[in-house]
Amino acid sequence: MTMEEMYSTMVNRCGPRSSSGRRAGSRRAAREPASTATGIRPRTERRTPDSAHHDPNDFMPPPSRSPRPTGTQTAPASDTVDLDEARDTHDGHDAHDGAETGEEKLRSGIQSIEVGFRLLEVLTNEPRAMMLRDLAQRAGMSPAKAHRYLVSFLRLGMVAQDPLSGRYELGGFALQLGLARLARVDGVKLARIALAELRDALDITVGIAVWGNQGPTVVHWMESSHPAKASLKLGDVMPMLGSATGLLFAAYLPRGKTGPMIERELGSAQHYASDSTPRSAAELERALAEVREHGAARVEGMLLPTIHAFCTPVFDATGDLALGLIALGHEGAFDIAWNGVVDTALRACAQKLSYELGYSPVER
Repeated sequence: MTMEEMYSTMVNRCGPRSSSGRRAGSRRAAREPASTATGIRPRTERRTPDSAHHDPNDFMPPPSRSPRPTGTQTAPASDTVDLDEARDTHDGHDAHDGAETGEEKLRSGIQSIEVGFRLLEVLTNEPRAMMLRDLAQRAGMSPAKAHRYLVSFLRLGMVAQDPLSGRYELGGFALQLGLARLARVDGVKLARIALAELRDALDITVGIAVWGNQGPTVVHWMESSHPAKASLKLGDVMPMLGSATGLLFAAYLPRGKTGPMIERELGSAQHYASDSTPRSAAELERALAEVREHGAARVEGMLLPTIHAFCTPVFDATGDLALGLIALGHEGAFDIAWNGVVDTALRACAQKLSYELGYSPVER
């Protein structure tokens, strides 16, 4: 077939070209349905991004496939997570907010604060500045974890660091907190609340005594359901030698305060009915040594027959005697034994109050 014959055949199939260079029948063919004779659908134009009705998915690149890991992969150092710290910062609200009751939400807190507080507690009870490794060990955490908490405490002034030795100790703001607490605390008020709970729990008569101008003075008194016939009232001054309260103050106060009253009572000690009352300076010193040994004073029928009593000390931030907690009851209905029910409960109450007043048994 010659070139002219081939060209003529192509023109007959496709139709003549328009003046614009495009085939005249192409647009018409795109709009017409497929030929029923041949069953072949006509080709349509391929849509481009400029098309007014394009589908965005037509032009999105296929998603890249990540290669299947062939072995254990290690996360970058910046992506590693301290699991202990992640658990510490969990505040208990993320998964159970809908199920928690109002009371549970009030009790929940931020655990990371409680964890970091262990470092402050260790520094409070340690009389000297501490190295990081020792502080972390005492607080039960790794040095790296402790260091992160200490950086924040340093910024807040809760902790200070010696620039030469690198040791840590409590900072200036911790001192300000302590002083603010001491300025607001009322020992007698705290003791009244604590003793009310003790009276209700053990059903015993309790009271509070402080040192006054005339000696140990009763400033608060709460009777049990079976009151003791002690005939005590607010403002009564207790004897130095014939009462648990007097022996306690004589044991823990400077002799410069108690000396004149003790001398006066020793001069009339023969008038005391109880044989257990100290009647000489030597007997008094033995009695006071026993008080210091036990950390409390106890009398059995000394002031009043058949009435037993304890008096336990409460100390302030300076280590001085702030007040005495009194518990008394009738013989047979009152546990007078050391480490008995009454002694243990009264001692625990006094220790808690001493802590509230800033006292620490460890020398600082």
